[in-house]
Amino acid sequence: MNLFSPLSQRSLTLRNRIAVAPMCQYSADEGVPNQWHFVHLGSRAVGGAALVISEATAVEARGRISPADTGLWNEVQAQAWAPITHFIREAGAVAGVQLAHAGRKASVAAPWNGGKPVAPADGGWRPVVAPSALAFDAGSIEPQAMSLADIDALVEAFVAAARRALDAGFELAEIHGAHGYLLHEFLSPLSNRRDDDYGGSFDNRIRLLRRVIAAVRGVWPDRLPLWLRISATDWAADGGWDLEQSCALVEAIRGDGVDLIDVSSGGMLPKAEIPVGPGFQTPFAAEIRRRCGVATGAVGLITAPAQADHIVRTGQADVVLLARELLRDPYWPRRAAAELRQKIEAPLQYQRAW
Repeated sequence: MNLFSPLSQRSLTLRNRIAVAPMCQYSADEGVPNQWHFVHLGSRAVGGAALVISEATAVEARGRISPADTGLWNEVQAQAWAPITHFIREAGAVAGVQLAHAGRKASVAAPWNGGKPVAPADGGWRPVVAPSALAFDAGSIEPQAMSLADIDALVEAFVAAARRALDAGFELAEIHGAHGYLLHEFLSPLSNRRDDDYGGSFDNRIRLLRRVIAAVRGVWPDRLPLWLRISATDWAADGGWDLEQSCALVEAIRGDGVDLIDVSSGGMLPKAEIPVGPGFQTPFAAEIRRRCGVATGAVGLITAPAQADHIVRTGQADVVLLARELLRDPYWPRRAAAELRQKIEAPLQYQRAW
């Protein structure tokens, strides 16, 4: 097994082990993707990645991180995604969608505009919702704690978005349970202070995520893979979500139809001390894979072809997901193939270009 070995999951076969990680582009209008998204995602498919995953795509309007995020809460958005997924498939890659809800970190400006809360008069919205009425940071919007009716509606929003994703041509769905967004907020005791069936004990804190997984799997065809992104740790000094709970979660969902755990970290605390460095999150993917016997994806400062190949060859992860490196070089997979003396299979209509 190496970086350029195919990976089969259910009826899909990825041509190699390189995936484009979800990267917010802050370029949509009312959740509708446009030519920017076509070029951004399509160029990475042409560049040789096996899987191209959309940015965090909101399942409802108030689930966006910023007013310029993409969504799948209506048919106009689904129709706009269709030509993008069609092109990705024609270029030999699989189109994946990350279904997401920002929770208490919603309604903020793009990072280059400061990332501060956006008022309703400027295109933002209120309320933002969370498991508990705890703001992310000083100066952040104080969220509204979700009612049981809100929770039921959220599950249905994930289901409706998954159906639209299928209609739009996506062939792999990933549920976003990481980076301090809503589903992660329910998991972590730092953000979940509820005293009902969705808070307190470990089983209660994972209840909503399990409901979402089961509901999405119920409408996502058996022939297509379902992935889950988690933050393996909050990087909290005390009391947060951690690797032990991540492993327990993976064991709990073993029979729920998730095909791969996409292992990231952080996002829960505004000022966490994180030992950032090349491949700094890969050990989490490796440990979850080793202890739980599940397929994992590694992400986080994976930049060199030999580094990515080593991760796969040594069984630390089944897939590597690249983000910033693929922003810098959309053709990184083809350069990596040449460096590692491997080959990327391309559809016949594009062979001449290589």
